[in-house]
Amino acid sequence: MPIDELDGRLIELFTAEPRVGVLEASRRLGVARGTVQARLDRLSRDGVIAGYGPEIDPAALGYGVTAFVTLQLRQAGGHDPVAKRLAQVPEVIEAHTITGPGDMLCRVVARSNTDLQRVIDVLVDVAGVERASSVISLATQVAYRTLPLVRASARRTGGAERRWPGEDGADGAKPGERPPG
Repeated sequence: MPIDELDGRLIELFTAEPRVGVLEASRRLGVARGTVQARLDRLSRDGVIAGYGPEIDPAALGYGVTAFVTLQLRQAGGHDPVAKRLAQVPEVIEAHTITGPGDMLCRVVARSNTDLQRVIDVLVDVAGVERASSVISLATQVAYRTLPLVRASARRTGGAERRWPGEDGADGAKPGERPPG
């Protein structure tokens, strides 16, 4: 779904400050409250905004080890039964069907390396899983992000190649705000 610059600024504002209200957002963006509400409703209905929940840091919950586990599956039975079982393992925070040498890629968290071994053992015991290989993440270099995509999409739709207020922080504006002056 194409978005315009106002949609992008609205998404950026709510990403930076999820608790900002519709009235405050309308004030900061310089548009009517009804416009903000209608845009949020449309963006949610169209699936651009997938949710409004808090971001949880697994490390803050004691799960300081992150690993990526590639699973090779038996060719009979398909991915769905395995995916349903993986969804029951709390430490599996993402699972994707992939191309390449494996069949599924899981992002998992654990309390320690010893706990990671336990999690991998649980995954290998899932019916349909033939084999697992894992790599431990030492550091996150680029965290999950979507704002660059939002900005690029809004630029493409609007046809203008310009930087947004607050994009690089050099203009003194908060995300979603117009620069001072």
